[in-house]
Amino acid sequence: MEKLTIQEEEAMLSIWQLEGGFIRDILDNLKSDEMPYTTLASTIRNLEKKGYVKAVKFANAKRYEPLISSVEYKAKFMNSFVGDYFKNSYKEMVSFFVKEDKLSTNELEEIMDMIRNNKS
Repeated sequence: MEKLTIQEEEAMLSIWQLEGGFIRDILDNLKSDEMPYTTLASTIRNLEKKGYVKAVKFANAKRYEPLISSVEYKAKFMNSFVGDYFKNSYKEMVSFFVKEDKLSTNELEEIMDMIRNNKS
């Protein structure tokens, strides 16, 4: 599956939150107020071409529904991210975030508890 641009990811986040919607709904739900309607419409057409959404006709309008869940996308993106930047090592990734003070001792303990209890 093709990687998304920042604009496409922003649109997909809105579509996932709404569980689908018309362009106007998606635009109203976007966090940034800077994207014009026509830009969003083009972005969503690109998402459709890439296989992330499908258009469902309602009278003379189209409602866009996700074809991939946010969980599936996160898993695919994280696998690619860890592979590209951390040599497929989640240990290296966690180590990086610890060194950059992005993970606290308490957060690491919570992660260890999740691993021990096999919970997410």
